[in-house]
Amino acid sequence: MKTSLLGIAKREKWALGLAAFVIVGVPLLNAAGIFPDLWLNLFGRYFCFALAALGIGLVWGQTGILSLCQALFFCLGGYAIGMHMLLKTGTAGVYGSALPDFMVWNQVKELPFFWVPFRHFPVALFLALAVPVAAASIFGFFAFRSRIKGVYFSIITQALALAAWLIFLRNDTMLGGTNGLTDFKTLLGMPLAEPGTKRILYVAAAGTLAAAYFGCRALVGSKLGKILVAIRDSEQRVRFTGFSVARYKLFIFAFGALLAAVGGILYVPQTGIITPGRMDVKASLEMIVWVAVGGRATLAGPILGAVGVSLCYSWLTGTFPGSWLYFLGFLFIAVVLFFPDGAAGAFLRLKARLQARKRARGAAPEVPGDGTPPPAAAPEAAKAPLAETRA
Repeated sequence: MKTSLLGIAKREKWALGLAAFVIVGVPLLNAAGIFPDLWLNLFGRYFCFALAALGIGLVWGQTGILSLCQALFFCLGGYAIGMHMLLKTGTAGVYGSALPDFMVWNQVKELPFFWVPFRHFPVALFLALAVPVAAASIFGFFAFRSRIKGVYFSIITQALALAAWLIFLRNDTMLGGTNGLTDFKTLLGMPLAEPGTKRILYVAAAGTLAAAYFGCRALVGSKLGKILVAIRDSEQRVRFTGFSVARYKLFIFAFGALLAAVGGILYVPQTGIITPGRMDVKASLEMIVWVAVGGRATLAGPILGAVGVSLCYSWLTGTFPGSWLYFLGFLFIAVVLFFPDGAAGAFLRLKARLQARKRARGAAPEVPGDGTPPPAAAPEAAKAPLAETRA
């Protein structure tokens, strides 16, 4: 027990040290000219992806709900903050109009009524969080109340993402159509093109990811987390014990949507554009790949998967622009076949095996100094160390 507690404390120190370096050290290196602005911006965006992946880790990895609409909640948060920034652009657009440029191009004479609340940052931020959570809650309420689960739930979430994508593609929705929202200038009065603003956005993304990770660890370690894992392992048994399975599923589904929305809010100012392409079925499947590659059974796995696969994507698209999809497909197939628990799960299994071998060697009988052989052990006791060593 004491050894286990020491191991947990050691992991906490490593996690806190890494978080401190990423949040404080990297921006300082960037200010000193050591860490390039390009990589700072890239990692800031990858941390936003990691927030959405962390939500999938809770929904899929801890509760066993495979949702294929996480990218939709990510984009709802991104669109909300993008609408605010576009309204703050004012007459600095291409056409010099107070209306967004795409509205001028489509000959819209008056700002649509649902755009008006986004003029104010507090309201826009509240809606960026509330709309995705409300959408997830309404959808989840009817789905979980009807006890839809497994592949059927995955199919209807995929259909939800497809329907939303088709709606956002239309120009008459007044959300930019296929081109989405772009040409943002400022956020809270800070020019987005300035290096100082980019550092602030990076710190916000990294700090939010660290806070979300430690918060999710506390949730998983609580009684609520134990119930979620029990639902994943045997939903029927949990229902028979008197727990309202639908309520727990609804809560974690909405909480996952909240994490995705936060990621979208932080993503759009850093990338400068948000389009319907970020919410289609393919985008949600990419997020599932991140979590599967990193390891859905842990909370660190989705983060590692999102950052690692995104790094591979950036490198492959530049090095092999015509065949990068084959590399990513091969990576996913290899992980599913040879590392079903992902990179984090493979590391934990390797660590456990090495520790077992170390314990087996430490438990080997010692020969006394007078050369007499040690007393013979019982057959069962003699076989256990040998089996453990072979394992």
